[in-house]
Amino acid sequence: MQPSKSYHIYTHANGSENLFQTDENFRYFLSRYEEFIPGVADTLAWCLMPNHLHLLVRIKSEAELKAFFKNKLQDLTGLASEDKQDLSGLERLTILQFSHLFNAYTKAYNKFNKKRRGSLFTRSFKRKEITSDSYFTSIIHYIHHNPVHHGFVKQITDWPWSSYHNFMLPNLRPIQQEIINWFGNREQFMLFHQQALGHTENLDHD
Repeated sequence: MQPSKSYHIYTHANGSENLFQTDENFRYFLSRYEEFIPGVADTLAWCLMPNHLHLLVRIKSEAELKAFFKNKLQDLTGLASEDKQDLSGLERLTILQFSHLFNAYTKAYNKFNKKRRGSLFTRSFKRKEITSDSYFTSIIHYIHHNPVHHGFVKQITDWPWSSYHNFMLPNLRPIQQEIINWFGNREQFMLFHQQALGHTENLDHD
């Protein structure tokens, strides 16, 4: 994943298992997410489903990634000196940061479910670069609409585990205000989410 680019990230539980069985599971994942991801990416939208999840993120700039990993590790593996801090090394470390998140959650999940062992998520998470304005717009709708798409609720406002609710707060964070501005204003953002869109281009639907 390259600096300053946006990606749709999605992953699934192994087989017929669930990633989240209780509200506490959802909350715990979000707390670990806040530990691992803000240093490498801005989160634009997200939705957690019982057996899969969707994220829309924008990777930090090259300078921000270098600063984050330099502060995080005394001796960066693969980035031990300034002349080795190339994009490929930063991409690898950024991907690893997401993998560390999923692994940390899995360890806690297995500890709670004492009879369970091994990986919880499919082997590698999927990611697709956002390559057009239309794709960016529609993927936000798709992520927030996912619980309706799968029949868990009839309205996106009824599903508690998505970022849609964050955009309804009176005081928005800068990144949330940026998304609202993308649609024009909060009313237009809400009206757009009430539409029934067709299949999003180049998206493997989950």
